Amino acid sequence: MRAPASTYRLQVRAGFDLDAAAHLTGYLRDLGADWAHLSPLLQATSGSDHGYDVVDPGRVDEQRGGTEAFARFVAGARAAGLGILVDIVPNHMGISRPEQNPWWWDVLAHGRASPFAEAFDIDWDAGDGRVRVPILAGSIDDVLGDVVVDVEAGVVRYGDHLLPLAPGTADDGADPAAVLGRQHWELVHWRREASDLTHRRFFAVSTLAGLRVEVPWVFAQSHAEIVRWVRTGQVDGLRVDHPDGLLDPGGYLARLDAATGGVYVLVEKILERSATDDPERLPAWWAADGTTGYDAMAEIDRVLVDPAGERPLDALDGRLRAETGLPAPQPWPDLVHDAKRMIADTIQVSEIRRLVRCLPAHVRSTVPSAHDALAELLACFPVYRSYLPAGRRWLDEAAREASRRRPDLAAAIETLLPLLADPGADVARRFQQTTGPVMAKGVEDTAFYRATRLGTLTEVGGDPGVFALSVDGLHRAFAHRQAAWPRSMTALSTHDTKRGEDVRARLSVLAEIPDRWASVLERLRGIASSGHGPFDALLWQAIVGSWPAAPGRLHAYAEKAAREAGEATTWWDPDPGFERRVHEVVDAASGPARDVLAEFTAEIAPFGWSNSLSAKTLQLAGPGVPDVYQGSELWETSLVDPDNRRRVDFEVRRGLLERVDAGWQPPIDESGAAKLLVVARSLRLRRDRPDLFTRYTPMTVVGEAADHAIAFDRGGALAVATRLPVGLAGRGGWGDTVLLRHAGPTVDVFTGRGFEGHRVPMGDLLTTYPVALLVPEDGA
Repeated sequence: MRAPASTYRLQVRAGFDLDAAAHLTGYLRDLGADWAHLSPLLQATSGSDHGYDVVDPGRVDEQRGGTEAFARFVAGARAAGLGILVDIVPNHMGISRPEQNPWWWDVLAHGRASPFAEAFDIDWDAGDGRVRVPILAGSIDDVLGDVVVDVEAGVVRYGDHLLPLAPGTADDGADPAAVLGRQHWELVHWRREASDLTHRRFFAVSTLAGLRVEVPWVFAQSHAEIVRWVRTGQVDGLRVDHPDGLLDPGGYLARLDAATGGVYVLVEKILERSATDDPERLPAWWAADGTTGYDAMAEIDRVLVDPAGERPLDALDGRLRAETGLPAPQPWPDLVHDAKRMIADTIQVSEIRRLVRCLPAHVRSTVPSAHDALAELLACFPVYRSYLPAGRRWLDEAAREASRRRPDLAAAIETLLPLLADPGADVARRFQQTTGPVMAKGVEDTAFYRATRLGTLTEVGGDPGVFALSVDGLHRAFAHRQAAWPRSMTALSTHDTKRGEDVRARLSVLAEIPDRWASVLERLRGIASSGHGPFDALLWQAIVGSWPAAPGRLHAYAEKAAREAGEATTWWDPDPGFERRVHEVVDAASGPARDVLAEFTAEIAPFGWSNSLSAKTLQLAGPGVPDVYQGSELWETSLVDPDNRRRVDFEVRRGLLERVDAGWQPPIDESGAAKLLVVARSLRLRRDRPDLFTRYTPMTVVGEAADHAIAFDRGGALAVATRLPVGLAGRGGWGDTVLLRHAGPTVDVFTGRGFEGHRVPMGDLLTTYPVALLVPEDGA
């Protein structure tokens, strides 16, 4: 099996199609990337900017260039010596435009008799043999006049929606209400998607219908094109999106492995408790080479956070809450529980009702609180999911916690537990598919917007209850990755991260200066406030971290963040008054608060850049396969999607790389060219000298500022990074601090400077950049 030394992620879409990607292959080679990493390529819903809503798995998306453009990209990549990793989406298909999805259209037209009915996870009995389609703006009686039955075209039209007529159901000239009643689908109010949906979906997105890839023919047909890519040598590896949504992720990966001949595979798996001494581990029996890197992200972020900032930032959070009439801060586990329970009680009711329907009849009749008990178990489940019989301990832990929180449900939980623990029980299998959506929506998309003390911590795969990680803790995590999952991906930014890596790096500075931040925040809130103290902290941090982001980007982020938090406004029931105040905060950033922001960001930006270069060096030189997200070779100051999918100016990057390669030693400044140098030199070394990256050995730094250093040897390449730069500057620099290492002639690939001795003074080594990557002279 071929595995990459590194990857570079490209978001392929209509505005940046496969031909545009092909044009970049030479640049990716020059940058040092080993493989190109492409977002989903199969035919998606028209206008889809992300590609995760596949409607036809049998062809390459036409708006992304189609089959011919894909062939041109492959040719360009091969000519540049690049491998190719492609993102695939086995869990669901897009159904927002039924007419574009032949499988779903046939199901709507023919119901259970459709040959594709088995492909989708539909509870036909719950809908009396019909699929519920939640698109109406009111009840069917209220909007019937807006529904058009087009007999000639064989369709029903409602606004922009198009649905098929079952054959022969409108030939008798019956009125629209009668015709609608004859269909294999039922139009219902859009709000009923939360409580009365009849198909499994991705998280809470009803227009992404769950696929049953455990059915052999469904796997075969949905993966035929993907397997062809691999077998014909067009693709070298696959990134599997959201395997936890599948009925049997391990079984799926085994089938994929067999079909592709053991190709390189990564899984998008969120592992809980990363950056702790007891992290959740990737199932070792899976036919996969590792995760997509969120676990490494949590580790790298936290080793650059000052643990001394935790108490004062907690105190600031408490003051903000008290000043705006909010309850005191909750411990993270309680915040998570309440957010997950809210999700279970609102947008995941459909899924819990289906679990109840899966229970044996005698349980349904004798345990009237089964729905409530299942919701509480979901709220208390400590990880994304189990894989029974593996992971039984998570279920037992959830049962204990749920019974502790709700003693009134203890008897019901005791009755349900054996059923939920039975790997062969339908309710157990579906429960495992439901824990992930409740976790994702409750934690990443809700609690992360409520826990606002430090934005660095609320990132996908991270635990905001874990404030910082020691250097020794980082070494343990890195050593485990090298030993157990050396081909696992590592990442700092992705299409799903809440904040770009350099936003987080700048915000980490706040942990070193919590009192200064509290003072600045007070000034900013005096200029403009939403009236919700913790949300003010989140929003002003986003503005500071991404400064000087364009107002339009900040307005989009502010609205999404406020609605995701769901405390003062929501997606379903927006509060116009609160949202007006939120947007006034954004307006103030480019108005009366501009000078305050400019002064403060100028003060902290150099320290944020130091953190950025350290994080990038730790990722690129550390164990695993580093992925560089598109454009992040310069400062990556994106906020949450879709902001992180905006256009990247690759010509600017190409020009800066040419200058660096011509001998320019860029300063650390707004251009980000210093980061590009670090990225290019690191990637090239990993690609061209893999023999220098064969092990992981923590190195020793001694002296008065030793706590500010991280150093490790990868088997010839020795990486050094700075942490807590504010404190380092405050103490006057490195002083007598030295790196202890094997003597011999070495070169720092970032600066070209040589070092000989056993003791390397840190002040000398890091005089140009806060990072270094030392290699033997013959490896430079």
